[in-house]
Amino acid sequence: MDMRPSPESSLNNSHKKWLTLQRHQKPPNLQNDKYDSNDKALIVLDGYTSHGFYPTSGYTSFWNDCISSGLRGCMLIELALRGRLQLEACGMRRKSLLTRKVICKSDAPTGDVLLDEALKHVKETQPPETVQNWIELLSGETWNPLKLHYQLRNVRERLAKNLVEKGVLTTEKQNFLLFDMTTHPLTNNSIKQRLIKKVQEAVLDKWVNDPHRMDKRLLALLYLAHASDVLENAFAPLLDEQYDVATKRVRQLLDLDPEVECLKAGTNEVLWAVVAAFTK
Repeated sequence: MDMRPSPESSLNNSHKKWLTLQRHQKPPNLQNDKYDSNDKALIVLDGYTSHGFYPTSGYTSFWNDCISSGLRGCMLIELALRGRLQLEACGMRRKSLLTRKVICKSDAPTGDVLLDEALKHVKETQPPETVQNWIELLSGETWNPLKLHYQLRNVRERLAKNLVEKGVLTTEKQNFLLFDMTTHPLTNNSIKQRLIKKVQEAVLDKWVNDPHRMDKRLLALLYLAHASDVLENAFAPLLDEQYDVATKRVRQLLDLDPEVECLKAGTNEVLWAVVAAFTK
């Protein structure tokens, strides 16, 4: 057995302290938007998913086809907010949001398997595709058999598993007549209630009347939850007067022109392109 002191043991105390700090220091943040992957705060993708699950039964509606495309829209927005995707330059002719191609800005891994899978598709695809096309391709909504490989498989199940790992959902087996189904009820309803309260406050007590002063992920959640018919889940508990105010303010957001909003300072063009894809 080698009894010689390790090189580190010969360092002075101050250097040892420096090494300890370096070991526990978080790696540099690669994305533009501040986001801690260990943070319990849900990203737009998780928030959207938890909105789509029924709190007691733990599964999403089979009849809501909008959830699938909404999830893909969430992925594109989240990748853009993390500095991985952007739109091509609009050029002298001022191309519209829906005709501009999505470009890979950085291929640095996000740490999320689904996001990295979508990012890989965008990076490797030439010529590039538009936001609208990517929503359809990632959802498998294409008539071109050569592009079916772009479809992200089992997205709802994989997102549910991710939320199980974060302690938001749990996994149970439920018997439906002749077959068993895996469901994901909420482990702690307070997490979803906090999210619902945040959505409610965004259009009530904390309404700022300017989408560019709102948190981008919360803004995206409002748009996509409405497009997928799950925003009503958050507004259902409101009093009649509050409900009227909330729906009017959501309507104000829906009436905005994404082509105009994307030109303002501090905006995210991919976010507004996704909004345009779902509202036009």
